[in-house]
Amino acid sequence: MSTYRFAEAAALLGVSDDTLRRWAESGRFTVSRTPGGRAGIDGADLARLAQAGAELTSTSPPSAHRVSARNQLRGIVTAVKRDDVMAQVEMCCGPYRVVSLMSREAADALGLAVGVVAVASIKATNVVVEVPT
Repeated sequence: MSTYRFAEAAALLGVSDDTLRRWAESGRFTVSRTPGGRAGIDGADLARLAQAGAELTSTSPPSAHRVSARNQLRGIVTAVKRDDVMAQVEMCCGPYRVVSLMSREAADALGLAVGVVAVASIKATNVVVEVPT
């Protein structure tokens, strides 16, 4: 299993290095050593923390309706580009940038503008997963 430096693990979790160090001091995970001897976190512990964080931060859609999309990211709208028919909406959801293309009518009906908090519901049958080399 891989061991990750605190800075890298913190970026993956969307928290600060200091937060990760406080979690280590409080016993939320056991500090491991990287191949270079630096303090780090084991990949299995990192995955467990990521899963726990996702469960804590997942939000229900802002309505009484149930949704089949399991991937819901709460964030803030950072850009909206509209033309006569379509709108491109960019959101910052934690450390992630999410871009959606929708009808202008839908963007207008939702009142999407820079600074608005929204939930991106993602349902895809084709998801590409990459591993850095």
